[in-house]
Amino acid sequence: MKFIRKNIFNALLLIILLVIVFVPDAKAFLIRGLMEIGFYSPEVERPMASTIGLSGIQFKDLKGNVIDLGDLKGKVIFLNFWATWCPSCRAEMPSINKLYAQFKNDKDIVFIFADADGDFAKSGEFMSDRKYEMPVYKVESDIPEKVFTGALPTTVIFDKQGRLSFRHEGVANYADKKIVDFLNKLKNTK
Repeated sequence: MKFIRKNIFNALLLIILLVIVFVPDAKAFLIRGLMEIGFYSPEVERPMASTIGLSGIQFKDLKGNVIDLGDLKGKVIFLNFWATWCPSCRAEMPSINKLYAQFKNDKDIVFIFADADGDFAKSGEFMSDRKYEMPVYKVESDIPEKVFTGALPTTVIFDKQGRLSFRHEGVANYADKKIVDFLNKLKNTK
């Protein structure tokens, strides 16, 4: 009995760690908490602006409509690669949903949320259960490595000329004012 009382704290700590490791929503909750206190702030100060041929990079939505990034010249493109099983993806989703809600009616910005698994049933249910409004797509073509190497989550932003202006692998807080200002700057640049 003495042994149990002495080690109850260690046992509780071990249980909490196991839950964080094995339960994606628990890990996402922890990461989201770190985002709220300032960790995982995206770095947008350094301009990238490298040119990539966007024509032929295609995504398909739930209704079967195919969108080609080359056809979106003249618009800012926010492209996020994610998966339902990815804790970091789950952690950043509320911030991305907030950003999307802020810009969803803006005709100069297009949002594409590409489910890396391409499982519309699973990703649609995920979005619906969490009351996210973001449109889900699946990859329909080869994606250049400059855009996506397979790391989840990955977010890229293209300016109106189709130049890669931002690329980030890993979790980030996209409701951050720096991202909002960055999108507005890209939107208002000719």
